[in-house]
Amino acid sequence: MLEPIKLRSLSNEALDRVVLAITSGEFEPGEKLSESKLARQLGISRGPVREALHQLEGKLVQREPRLGVRVIQFDHDSLQQLFYLREALEGMAARLAAERAPDDWADRAESMLRGDEANIRDTGSRAYRQRSVDEDFHLFIARASGCANIERILLNEVNYQLRIARLKSSMRPGRAEEALRQHFAIVDAIRARDPDKAEAAMRIHISSARDGSVAVLSEPMA
Repeated sequence: MLEPIKLRSLSNEALDRVVLAITSGEFEPGEKLSESKLARQLGISRGPVREALHQLEGKLVQREPRLGVRVIQFDHDSLQQLFYLREALEGMAARLAAERAPDDWADRAESMLRGDEANIRDTGSRAYRQRSVDEDFHLFIARASGCANIERILLNEVNYQLRIARLKSSMRPGRAEEALRQHFAIVDAIRARDPDKAEAAMRIHISSARDGSVAVLSEPMA
């Protein structure tokens, strides 16, 4: 028997929809978000939308006195700091994964990447498609690290903002293929149980992503 949808369920659904809209580029950095308009578009009351935006404050949106809620916007310094944090956390996650990942982890990771490879090849896509949380390659490594704090920080405090930062930088010519090659190198190092190589491969990957994101931020508006 079907049960009535609870308010919390609506809030979660609203949260997922708003996250997807922002991280897919439907809303631009700095754009104002209207609770009433979002509620109408989602066909729900404003309460769940308000709760969703509250959960995203400091992650994907920022609330300004008398101005309302806007999509978070990066400057050069904040973007670089975000990637410095990511490099440190994910470098350690890769190192720990090389030591602790289950024996079948590398095969599962490679299967995930083969799917990405096929998508890039078959669709001619320039972008490395954003995956769901459960399929995200970087979070897959964080879970393999066995360090709950790294996973928590990446998932709850870093991942949302990175999805915005990666959106446009991933569209740069050749970046999707480069990122995929770097992902395979990380998997190879983890498969070989080489912590030093795994951390180095991850840091190279994050550094490349940082350079691309900063370059996009520097480009003049069309």
